[in-house]
Amino acid sequence: MPFTSAAGMRLSAVALVAVAAAFTASPGMAQDTGGRIVLERQGSFAVGGKVIGDPKTKSQSCDHGFVEFQIPAEPRKVSLFMYHSSSAAVWQNRWDGGEGFQSIFLKRGYPVYLWDGPRVGRANWGCEPYPSAPLIGRDQSSFEAWRFGVWPDWFPDLQFPKDNPEAWNQAVRARYNEFDTYANAQLETDATAKAVDRIGPVVMLTNSAGGWRAQMTAIKSETDNIKGIVAYEDVGYVFPEGEGPAPNPSGPFGPVSVPLEEFKKLTKFPMLFVWGDNVAKSRIYPPTLKMNEEFVRIVNAHGGRAAILRLREDAGLVGNTHIPFADLNNVAVADLLSQWLAKNGLDAR
Repeated sequence: MPFTSAAGMRLSAVALVAVAAAFTASPGMAQDTGGRIVLERQGSFAVGGKVIGDPKTKSQSCDHGFVEFQIPAEPRKVSLFMYHSSSAAVWQNRWDGGEGFQSIFLKRGYPVYLWDGPRVGRANWGCEPYPSAPLIGRDQSSFEAWRFGVWPDWFPDLQFPKDNPEAWNQAVRARYNEFDTYANAQLETDATAKAVDRIGPVVMLTNSAGGWRAQMTAIKSETDNIKGIVAYEDVGYVFPEGEGPAPNPSGPFGPVSVPLEEFKKLTKFPMLFVWGDNVAKSRIYPPTLKMNEEFVRIVNAHGGRAAILRLREDAGLVGNTHIPFADLNNVAVADLLSQWLAKNGLDAR
């Protein structure tokens, strides 16, 4: 169901040609990656969490999130909140070390916020014990989860530099323990909601398991600061009670059911779900994409504005992985995001 609109229609071939022409002709898109990044300010802060023990004697501050931010000169009004799944590193660099979305969109004038959820990265103090043992075979599972191929064979025409050993080395080291459980997703989104409430207007950019966490964040947020969600290959979804697949909160990615009035918070802003190439060849993702199509249908049936964009079928981008914003053609992927932000009025200065 490529680029599913509210009416469930595919973009016409004429429309796709027009979009492609707009990308080619638009200044400040593919042409902007050679410029300098000029910052107004940068910094970081912890947010959320709790304190265990007695703060007057012995205590531990823990289960908070961590935000790194950079604000460019003459910033746009809406910031980009980059929510990892594997790690924050995938937003910072291309697989071969080229510029990542963080740099690309700072140059395009967007304030950028990088997120480390509770217990990972720079927010690693947890309020309870959690496993840290190595998992032999993780590299090979990442190979398939990130849709580089079916181990040990690479997919052809891949936007990963498969002949570059250092790119592979950096990729397999760019992963945290993701704690993909319902309980952890609740813990993370408690902190994330506080972060977006503090920051101001944001579009949440997510990848993989970050997608359903963004949905839960929007439901928990006490403000209307979330102006959009762009989810790269979301693997988990929130549904209204009585609609969609049966809830499975014990599963690593749901699905999760919430009361309809809570679900309707997801209809208040536009959402775009982006999928790379070779999905049908994967052992993992065909059912997930099908669930995404059902989620989009239900959101739009309740008055929302959700759509699916398949990079190959709808934009002619070949060989993208599960993490397309880190691929070799990530500028072209960024151009699609810039176009969507402009279309939805989220690019004003």
